[in-house]
Amino acid sequence: MTFDCAEPERVARFWCEVLGYVAPPPPEGFATWDEYNQSLPPEKRDSWFACSDPSGVGPRLYFQRVPEGKVAKNRVHLDVRAGIGLVGEERLATLEAECARLVALGAVRVRLLPADEENESCIVMQDVEGNEFCLD
Repeated sequence: MTFDCAEPERVARFWCEVLGYVAPPPPEGFATWDEYNQSLPPEKRDSWFACSDPSGVGPRLYFQRVPEGKVAKNRVHLDVRAGIGLVGEERLATLEAECARLVALGAVRVRLLPADEENESCIVMQDVEGNEFCLD
């Protein structure tokens, strides 16, 4: 799964914290990602970053720098599953606690979508670059 963004490493590290993903080690021959980036021509520095599920189950996430900013609602978004199997007030309390954790990481709470006849509650949020996702 690929994200277009302005600051790939910043966005990737946010999603690592959200999902429990890990960043790969720096390329062979480099002690750190900073050292690797400094070895590149200026226009190539900080142009991408990736992270993956340490269990190998979830998809790899790849973040690439693009020149244009985000101007409209995402056509695709992630659902961060925090309230699986929970309903009503118990679900809402769990979602609110996870929302607070994500806001502390730099996410923005957009709005609560309350439960209705068909769906349980979820919270619409944005990551550190304004990409929408649902806390479900």
